Amino acid sequence: MTDTAILARFPGLSALVIGDICLDRWCVYDPDLAEPSRETGIPRIAVTSLDVTPGAGGTVANNLAALGCGHVGVLGAVGDDGFGYELRAALSARGIDASLLLAVPGAQTFTYTKLLNSKTGEEDKPRVDYVNIRSFGEDAQREIVRRLKEAAGRFDLFLVSDQAETDTGGVVTPAVREALAELASLWPSKVIWVDSRLRPELFRSVVVKPNEREAREACERLFGRLDIGGLRRAIGTRPLIVTGGSEGAAVWNEGGCTIVPARRVGKPVDICGAGDSFSAGAALTLAVTGDAVAAARFGNLVASITIMKKGTGIASPDEVLAAGRALP
Repeated sequence: MTDTAILARFPGLSALVIGDICLDRWCVYDPDLAEPSRETGIPRIAVTSLDVTPGAGGTVANNLAALGCGHVGVLGAVGDDGFGYELRAALSARGIDASLLLAVPGAQTFTYTKLLNSKTGEEDKPRVDYVNIRSFGEDAQREIVRRLKEAAGRFDLFLVSDQAETDTGGVVTPAVREALAELASLWPSKVIWVDSRLRPELFRSVVVKPNEREAREACERLFGRLDIGGLRRAIGTRPLIVTGGSEGAAVWNEGGCTIVPARRVGKPVDICGAGDSFSAGAALTLAVTGDAVAAARFGNLVASITIMKKGTGIASPDEVLAAGRALP
């Protein structure tokens, strides 16, 4: 299928992003206003403007919406706090359905606070992250699974964002992984696409997309050595897609490995969120074509656009078509 034909099918699709739906707060500060506190003598960071965007799984959802997916929803757990309010507003502003988000009393919304120098435009201060170090609790975990199973019939594809880097994990618990495997068995025609930083080898019967480092570390945990083919077999019969940045993506399936080259661009402006934009484009394409190689090619196109933008960029259909025409 051509890129035009693929994009024309996106408005007919509905996608649910499951997992760690976070908030990105982009704070612009003025270094000239860094006068010390009268009480402590510690220089302040004087924030003069603020922008908020959905992060982690929210970045995936934002990219799905930008590419023209007909309906995009998110399912996850957030705190009953101000950051949770900001996150819901940011999702709503982008046409993303946040009705399945679960507010958990006592939890804090996973938030990345990024400090940008107004003089240089660069992020040059330590990031301030609000991290949950405890489980959301058994009641919340059961409710997440219930909402997933209840909503499953209303969506064509599911994208799992397992981004929490704590031992307890985040929203994507063993119970959620089990529910996803059940859904894969019940609806084999639906795409279930997983991006997991620390636990890709624990998923079963779904498409898993680690980057090279994540795949290597998963192999080490499973086998004590690098064996990507073995990792794919351990997960199941669905494709395993390993992204390699400027080197493109490797699609592993029962027939072996196919390398899908990346589109060559200039020096990237910001690679933050590149994997999320790849996942959005590739998963939608896989739902349309059923072809993992075509999906990786399209995902590479989308990522080649977003890495040339500041922050967690998005790609429009027109930008994707122009990028596709520029390929040799």
